[in-house]
Amino acid sequence: MKFIIMLTGKQSDYDAMNGKATEGSPVWTESDLKAMFEHMGALNDDLTARGELVDGQGLAEPKQARLVTAAVDGTPVVSDGPYGEAKEVLAGYWLVDVKSPERAYEIAARAYRCPVPEGTTDNPPVIVRPVGEPDEAGCEV
Repeated sequence: MKFIIMLTGKQSDYDAMNGKATEGSPVWTESDLKAMFEHMGALNDDLTARGELVDGQGLAEPKQARLVTAAVDGTPVVSDGPYGEAKEVLAGYWLVDVKSPERAYEIAARAYRCPVPEGTTDNPPVIVRPVGEPDEAGCEV
């Protein structure tokens, strides 16, 4: 069974990692960042060793994202927002292939326990969604 395990965050979280504190998001120290990277690295190593990791990526900060629509003629229309400061966006993900939903939940709980700086007040839940499997006609269900 394939699942996507998604971490969410806000631009203010990325700002705090880069030295700019906001309410609820204190500045990350070098030791805070090291603890986070070690935690995530150990999780990735474990998923790889168990043969469960299909893919996983951390994403660039939200202010680098672009919204894309299409004009009537089909050409891309690209804008850089608006992104509200408090709006949560996808910060990273793992695509895993596991034996049960319960195993995906265990992985998500481990990701949720990632160390954060003392004083952090907002730690959003980790989102787990099944990946649709193609039906007999090849359509995702």
